[in-house]
Amino acid sequence: MFKRIPGTKDILSDEIGRWQSIEDKAGAIFALYNYCEVRPPVIEDVGLFQRSLGESAEIVQKQMFVIKNADSTYALRPEGTASIVRAYLENNLDKNQGLVKFYYSGPMFRLERPQRGRLRQFHHLGCEVIGSSSPKVDVEIISLADTLLKAFAIEDYHIQVNSLGCPKDKKALSQFLNKALEAKLPKLCPDCQERFKRNVLRILDCKNEACKEVVAKLDLNNSHLCRDCQGHAQRVLAGLDFLKIKYLVNPYLVRGLDYYTRTVFEIKHDALGAQDAIGAGGRYDNLVKELGGPDCGAIGFAFGMERLLLAATKDITIKNQDLTYLITLGEAAENEGLKILNDLRRAGIRCDTDYEGKSLKGAMRQANDAKARYVLILGDDELKKRVITLKDMQASQQQEVPLDNLITELKKRVSN
Repeated sequence: MFKRIPGTKDILSDEIGRWQSIEDKAGAIFALYNYCEVRPPVIEDVGLFQRSLGESAEIVQKQMFVIKNADSTYALRPEGTASIVRAYLENNLDKNQGLVKFYYSGPMFRLERPQRGRLRQFHHLGCEVIGSSSPKVDVEIISLADTLLKAFAIEDYHIQVNSLGCPKDKKALSQFLNKALEAKLPKLCPDCQERFKRNVLRILDCKNEACKEVVAKLDLNNSHLCRDCQGHAQRVLAGLDFLKIKYLVNPYLVRGLDYYTRTVFEIKHDALGAQDAIGAGGRYDNLVKELGGPDCGAIGFAFGMERLLLAATKDITIKNQDLTYLITLGEAAENEGLKILNDLRRAGIRCDTDYEGKSLKGAMRQANDAKARYVLILGDDELKKRVITLKDMQASQQQEVPLDNLITELKKRVSN
């Protein structure tokens, strides 16, 4: 018997309602903010991620699922932003539309050690705004993330914000870290000793306790920011204050990908343990140009769907309409039942029937197992009178309803 690959998960019918509720609520809220859905492929040229994420990124170095053939090398996407930017450029949206606001959802893939809240196939719900460097967009993006979390009935989360500045500022910060950490290298984990050589900024993002202690003693106060980046950061924070969105400025916050500039943010939840980030994002003002497009600002974020579900303590499942279950007795009733089912479904009434030829008792048991609120029974006697028996399972009541009035009667009863 085959088993699922470690780090993957079967999402079965008993929990799919929670997934659909988040997706439905998110789609409605994104529409309010005028974001349009896009669906890029899950497989891309490996060079897209090497170029966008950085050759030294751990995702590129250790975590990508790579597929090679004689002519090409592909990768299952480890994140969504690079694919969105590629689609933006390849489809000439920079020329046809200018500023775009997109949202997306779907599976991502990273080859790493599976643990709670971290899978090899996981799912992102995210959005991107491409074509503006305005701090107003940063405020909108963080506000949108906050609005979504409230709609998902997630509480007790913490928004942390920082500014990495422009590329020159990031270089100045890297130089400061190289100087400050050189003497402390023996105290850092082996991974951070490698990060020191390749990209010292990533040491700030290490989860190793010994490394976190070293980093906590650094005097980081955003003094590396140039005047323009300081002004941008101040306008973002002022906008969040105006909207009364709670946040914490964390000067140690960096994101693990090379393309981030200026605003970065992370949303944490204490209930998730070590993997406490339920979402994160930031600006990537140079990525569009880096991938061959115009020089334009861009920003986005993504939530981990699995982590959202872990953090959601309240039931947000959208309740389905009450189920109506049809039981037919005899061949003539069975034929008539096909038409009844078809008419009910066209009328927007959720219904099902017995497809196994069970006895009345067995079919009633099946209806009960399916949690049907209403059961319809049609036999030869009912068919002759052109009526059908309607049983309300919750109220333990039943009545005969004329077949011609069945849809009207059920529409009075079923709840959405």
